[in-house]
Amino acid sequence: MGEIVGAGLLAHVPTIVLPEETRRELNNGEDSTLVAGLQQLRREVFETLDYDTVVVLDSHWATTVEFVVTAQDRRSGLFTSEELPRGMQRRPYDFPGDPELAHLIASKAADHSTWITAIDDHSLPIFYATTNLWEFLGQGLPEKRWISIGVCQTADGEDAYRLGRALGDAIAASDRKVVLIASGAMSHTFWPLRQLRDHEAAGHEHIFSPGALAADLERIEWFKAGDHQRVLDTMPEFLRFRPEAKFMHYQMMLGALGEERCTATGRQYGEYENSVGTGQAHLWFDRPADGFPSPKTTPLDPDYVRQTGGPDLPAAG
Repeated sequence: MGEIVGAGLLAHVPTIVLPEETRRELNNGEDSTLVAGLQQLRREVFETLDYDTVVVLDSHWATTVEFVVTAQDRRSGLFTSEELPRGMQRRPYDFPGDPELAHLIASKAADHSTWITAIDDHSLPIFYATTNLWEFLGQGLPEKRWISIGVCQTADGEDAYRLGRALGDAIAASDRKVVLIASGAMSHTFWPLRQLRDHEAAGHEHIFSPGALAADLERIEWFKAGDHQRVLDTMPEFLRFRPEAKFMHYQMMLGALGEERCTATGRQYGEYENSVGTGQAHLWFDRPADGFPSPKTTPLDPDYVRQTGGPDLPAAG
């Protein structure tokens, strides 16, 4: 029986892969603490923890009609970002995938009235929400498998939980020890282009609004206390501050970790920082002594049955 052995809400912000000299130029001579945070996380967790596969819940990969999980035997190449090609250009990546787990995840879709497809096309694009974190946490650990799941741009929070429940069920049905990474920011509003270069430093005064700053810092304290229920209960309030990908990377992760029943406390690596208006932080959740709660059961959705023809509705009585 497989299990989730750790999980993280981690920032993939492009600044982390810039040369140190450039990072300091952007930050009043100081380096980003997010870099040192990832280096410490690698030493303390990724180089010591017993795990087989990393599943990245990639907030930059926006699918449309279904969730998609990568199923290649290996992914390798040179990554240049279409968004920021000056800062992320021809960066090599090379890591094994986990086709068996990917197809198992997809097979659990109907159990949770959702749509998940495993794709093994080697031409499938990759995104820096995956590659930036692999560079820090996976490069040089060739025996570790990495796969990614995109967020679906037509999905809502309930869909994200259903994906996470299917993911958690698949892991439990496997023989894998899995690390989950919710790769993305917290509040996520950029400064307009003509103002942006006045707000490239990491200080809190550069977060786009005082409300966004307060909302992020409040949730970081809830993460540290293991109060995921409060985070989930206040999601409509947080959505006012436009968290990256509607915060679905976190909701997908929590769907696999038992949602409001998850009380895993967070350990912060590095400080909370600004990136041109957006809120960035690394929070790591160790596996509790008795394991993460099992995923919730998704009630059978009649609309899903009508659209797909299955699974069958239970008989009346």
